[in-house]
Amino acid sequence: MSSSADRRPPDFFLIGAPKAGTTALHAALSQHPGINMSRVKEPKYYMCGDSPPPAYKGPGDAHSNQEWVWQRERYLDLFDDAPSDRLRGESTPFYLYNRDARRRIAADVPQARVIAVLRDPVDRAYSNWMHLWMDGLEPCADVLEAVRREPTRIDRGWAPFWHYQSLGMYGRQVADLYDHLPREQVLLVRYRELVDEPSLTLDRVFGFLGVGRAEIDTIPSDNSRRFVQDGPRVRAIAPVIRAGAALGQFLPPEVWRRISRPLVAQLHRNGTTSRPRLTPEQRATLLEPHLPDIELLERVTGESFADWKGYRDGGSFETRRSGDGAAVPRPRSAPGEAELTDGVERPALRG
Repeated sequence: MSSSADRRPPDFFLIGAPKAGTTALHAALSQHPGINMSRVKEPKYYMCGDSPPPAYKGPGDAHSNQEWVWQRERYLDLFDDAPSDRLRGESTPFYLYNRDARRRIAADVPQARVIAVLRDPVDRAYSNWMHLWMDGLEPCADVLEAVRREPTRIDRGWAPFWHYQSLGMYGRQVADLYDHLPREQVLLVRYRELVDEPSLTLDRVFGFLGVGRAEIDTIPSDNSRRFVQDGPRVRAIAPVIRAGAALGQFLPPEVWRRISRPLVAQLHRNGTTSRPRLTPEQRATLLEPHLPDIELLERVTGESFADWKGYRDGGSFETRRSGDGAAVPRPRSAPGEAELTDGVERPALRG
């Protein structure tokens, strides 16, 4: 157990990106005997600067704000059960997106190591929209229209999780990160590596953190939601969920979640585990604004991200593993990548 003299911030951070497998990686890191992850995932402390979080105004934002750990003493409390000889880590995938968070981490923990998982920005945005749509919080049934509304939503104070397109502008984010921390303290992991080669990817992460290899159990499937098509039932139930979320700001978050569970279950009734893929036309439209930023990411990292700009038969996790989902050079028309949280059982991760 930690002593009062050993109260200190984490040694490393899993900083991004949202909907890029960070929950699965957090779960794997938590199983390593030499690592102690914070008791609360996504405390968001470095987004706050020891001040209360912004009063975000999107659907569900108010009660989510209550979960932010913004006081330093409460934040350090999250590591009180960490033995002094273990690495301490925390995961807040919005740190990569939030410039103030990057600056604060570098100032407070200049020796920190940071890990960022980067996912094809179009697939990431689509998964982000899908997540909120299936929770009944996203009022827009068309992902293209939801992205078009993003600037207005940002102006109106909606929380970062609604910034579908902006969250995937990794080029500018990574460039700024390198301005604050030495490159040798930053590890960029690709989402498809985490999906396709989990054991090798974990070995790379453990090596970067300076801990030994370890046998890790199966990555748990996480928060798999059933897809529901837009229709009369959705239009009747989803507004009730959003209205309840607005009232939820006056209740503890766990109370609202308990109350809302039957409504969400009704929303998902007769849903399907099969999720529609983006059409080539949809993907091309969503990709276009990202192309200059992808080029910036390539210049900053010295790596190619051409697969994000080419056609890909997304398929399931298993078809990707078997090689049936190989990339084909056909620009800007890929359906979405397989999800780490699609309910498919994962192979064990072994060191």
